[in-house]
Amino acid sequence: MAMYGYVRVSSRDQNVNRQVDALCEAGLAEDDLFIDHMSGATFDRPAYRRLMASIGAGDVLVVTSIDRLGRSYDEILCQWRLLTREKRADVVVLDMPLLDTRSTNDAARGVTGVFIADIVLQLLSYVAQVEREHIKQRQAEGIAAARARGVRFGRPELKRPESYGDVARRCAAHELSVRKGAAVLGVSRVTFSKWLAQDGLA
Repeated sequence: MAMYGYVRVSSRDQNVNRQVDALCEAGLAEDDLFIDHMSGATFDRPAYRRLMASIGAGDVLVVTSIDRLGRSYDEILCQWRLLTREKRADVVVLDMPLLDTRSTNDAARGVTGVFIADIVLQLLSYVAQVEREHIKQRQAEGIAAARARGVRFGRPELKRPESYGDVARRCAAHELSVRKGAAVLGVSRVTFSKWLAQDGLA
């Protein structure tokens, strides 16, 4: 049986010492730690790939918290099942004792631990999804309320230059192309075309 630790921070300037210290206190050697300085949005990380290539049946993976594996509970569930069911390894999350698939009963090794951990992870996934939906709902309600008060979102609309009227008339009379008209006004062709369409001159 081998024990491995996995450490992740989102960027190079973030410190890994707290996670490393916690894993060493849990009995791991620094040589057995895999460390990534990458976002948790993907599992395609160099150290994590090396970890998955090294870990096997009966081995133990230790992390300080479940979010060190990743940000998405759906992806965490997928990786958890890959580790515990396909690779038949154990997973230990230090800050959540229920997420420990090891069993003290060798005759039924891991079965109870994996079952309980799966239930806890499913619950966490559900709570996270509900919270994401509540956040989106609160954001939508906040935006709707702000719009009702006259608040405008997005970039402020570009004001039309004083010479716009003359340039627009010349374009409508085909004396100027839209591209040249936009250049004269110092705006993009898209913006100038939008103005012309709004004024019925396109």
